[in-house]
Amino acid sequence: MSKRHLTILGATGSIGLSTLDVVRRHPDRFSVYALTAGSRASELAALCREFQPQVAVMASSAAAAELTDLLADMPGIRVLGGPEALCEVASAAESDTVMAAIVGAAGLSPTLAAVRAGKRVLLANKEALVMSGKLFMDAVADSGAELLPIDSEHNAIFQCMPADKVRDPLGAGITRILLTASGGPFRQHSAEALRDVTPAQACAHPNWSMGQKISVDSATLMNKGLELIEACWLFNTTPEKVEVHVHPESIIHSMVEYADGSVLAQLGSPDMRTPIANGLAWPDRIDAGVAPLDLFSIGRFHFERPDLERFPCLRLAAEAFETGGTAPAVLNAANEEAVAAFLAGNLCFSDIPVIIERTLSVTAVVPADSFATIFAKDAEARVRAREEISLVAV
Repeated sequence: MSKRHLTILGATGSIGLSTLDVVRRHPDRFSVYALTAGSRASELAALCREFQPQVAVMASSAAAAELTDLLADMPGIRVLGGPEALCEVASAAESDTVMAAIVGAAGLSPTLAAVRAGKRVLLANKEALVMSGKLFMDAVADSGAELLPIDSEHNAIFQCMPADKVRDPLGAGITRILLTASGGPFRQHSAEALRDVTPAQACAHPNWSMGQKISVDSATLMNKGLELIEACWLFNTTPEKVEVHVHPESIIHSMVEYADGSVLAQLGSPDMRTPIANGLAWPDRIDAGVAPLDLFSIGRFHFERPDLERFPCLRLAAEAFETGGTAPAVLNAANEEAVAAFLAGNLCFSDIPVIIERTLSVTAVVPADSFATIFAKDAEARVRAREEISLVAV
């Protein structure tokens, strides 16, 4: 058993901290080469003192300067700042495994750098695939990178498929992917009640401990829309072969249906350390620190169809995938801007899908033929989304 050397992109977020908790349990299997963070210099400094990486990276030079001061007594840790530094550590030869956990479009460039370097890439940043789809998967194929999904749903699907048929579901006799969703905290709210939802309420997920952005996405079902697009690229399928099931208990993380009528499901407690441990050690299984699943205490499972009238983000995501080209990148950019405005108190919760749909309608779709095109369209869509937000801001 050879030790894996990790770079964790987004170490201070919920996925990064869960990853480090698994690493902490297995010092014989994993070492940390680099840790990165956005602006939380003091939090990253504490992690650096514990895990002793060779390199620490902040998203900006100002935050890097702060981290440098905090680690002044630890000259063995090289501190860098800026987007180029993120890409540098993601592709560095000193690490063989990269946890891609930077939230949003900001995670695409360093994740792509890790892919192009042929790493084992543990993909927790769904936006990278949503934005760049075919280009991203082509880069994986060209470099020989090992792409393992970490989102609980995609990791569940991965576990329910033959390892050699992940990109060939038809060849494996797979007829459908059943993608589960918790439904978020507002699945029983009326359309009128959704208008009064506050950021604090939207960030209080009933099952999962997540960051603010992904918590809001879960509440609007945009998270499931992004996961639908991601599933199509990861498993070489189309939206009509993926059926979303709202499963409030969040115990069945997803299912795969086969031609003979079998349905394989992956179950587990709602704890991200399970899929993280699966990706870190694959194909081995290791202790993740997760309590055993007690099915007797759960009692029963419930399933509902998603309500696309009250939660149209799922429909918008499927439509963007079908449109193709840069439409998914526009969808993602508009969603990030709308969620940021909502969290800042400048937009009503139920207006998030309104902004996304309006931005899609006023932003021309072009072929996604290069990463430069995707980044340019992402920037354009953000400008248009902010214009739309200004028209409906609370």
